[in-house]
Amino acid sequence: MTMQEIRFGTDGWRAVIADDYTFDNVRAVAQAMADYLKRHDLNQKVVIGYDTRFLSGSFAGAAAEVMAANEIPVALLSSFVPTPSLSFAVRELEAGGGVMITASHNPARWNGFKVKSPIGGTASPEVTSEIEQAIAGVIAGDRVQHMPLGEAEAKGLVERVDGKTSYLKAVREFVDIDAIRDAGLNVLVDSMFGSAQGWTVDAIGEGATHIREIHGRRNPAFPGMRAPEPIAANLTESMELMAQGGFDIGLSTDGDGDRFGLIDEQGRFVTQLQTFALLVYYQLAIREQRGAIVRSITMTRMVDKLGEHFGCDVHETPVGFKFLGPRMLETDALIAGEESGGSAVRGHIPERDGVLAGLFMLDFVARTGKKPSQLLDELYELVGRHEYDRVDVTVRADEKDAILERVAEAKPETIAGLPVIGQDDLDGFRFTLEGGWWLLLRFSGTEPLLRIYAEMPSMEQVQQALQDGQELAGVAL
Repeated sequence: MTMQEIRFGTDGWRAVIADDYTFDNVRAVAQAMADYLKRHDLNQKVVIGYDTRFLSGSFAGAAAEVMAANEIPVALLSSFVPTPSLSFAVRELEAGGGVMITASHNPARWNGFKVKSPIGGTASPEVTSEIEQAIAGVIAGDRVQHMPLGEAEAKGLVERVDGKTSYLKAVREFVDIDAIRDAGLNVLVDSMFGSAQGWTVDAIGEGATHIREIHGRRNPAFPGMRAPEPIAANLTESMELMAQGGFDIGLSTDGDGDRFGLIDEQGRFVTQLQTFALLVYYQLAIREQRGAIVRSITMTRMVDKLGEHFGCDVHETPVGFKFLGPRMLETDALIAGEESGGSAVRGHIPERDGVLAGLFMLDFVARTGKKPSQLLDELYELVGRHEYDRVDVTVRADEKDAILERVAEAKPETIAGLPVIGQDDLDGFRFTLEGGWWLLLRFSGTEPLLRIYAEMPSMEQVQQALQDGQELAGVAL
């Protein structure tokens, strides 16, 4: 492949293992990042972590060897970790940046390289663009520096560090952990074979609350699911177990632990939009916190209604925490969230954290004594019913331009029977409908997919809108 083909998407560079994701390419990206850190006097230290995917630990070691050869001290996390703990370690250790070897929620054949900023957030587009543009020059000049890992450790340039203890201590402080332990809840946790396995159990510890964890072991094949993304299609086993009764709440985290999924006590998946609205409601109504709310373009407008009700400003961004994180800091926001199941809160890292989101939901249930379905009904009493779904259509690279052109030129008068009152291209193509409902079409920044999203007053209208979206794009599932 040519180095020009290495591109950073919504959150990092991702590619298929042994095809484009090779040790040579990982080392080239690491060298470009090392050059960036030195140019900007951020070379005091870099923290490197990895997930449970095939060879992730070895790829992390390869990145560490490059950093060490560039005389940048490395804190190499001693075991696989969820991405939020890597981000937390970057800030705690006052590092100049961080590297997380992960493809997050992508299918098993993929791996990736996420870059973290000194504050523990996703690196900005400006940073990743500078790194990305340097990769071709690194390869052309054969400039990848390399020091064997054993030698780097002997010289003190690579140090193995624990990424768990301080992180768990920090997230426990956001909730009443004793109340959760004493609540006597029966909790199902699906770790999806990812790197957050065991972390929720360890965060809570011993008590009257009982946690059963499934898929809590390392299996890089992620069997039984298309990908380790906490959405209904990948959580069938969890939903079936919940539907059998005996559990109060179901929690799930994705492949690298930064995304969160919720299942109610009846075995029904709570959509990512409903879940984030519940988290916002919990912060505003139960914890009585106040501050701005930041949401991506694909996030529910229930958030806007909550902001209006509680007197909090709501800010909209394109998709990705590389946009949400900076806006969160600019506005000193209370909470930020995106449709993928990622959310962040003030006082923690400006980054998604699926483990902390799960603790918040347990705290919500423990404080109120209500089950997830009851909490959702309570939310709907305040903001009205909102329904949502998304379809992903696999597309070839040579189809993309034609699809973009068709959607850009489309001027539908109605979608799902509702009048279209506006169109924009903040991120993809959005059609705003009467009543504040919406349809959005955008290409994934990490996979060869056209994503079509819709939020409507009824599920029947949602499905019709998704069908209308496919017709606008000229594609079919």
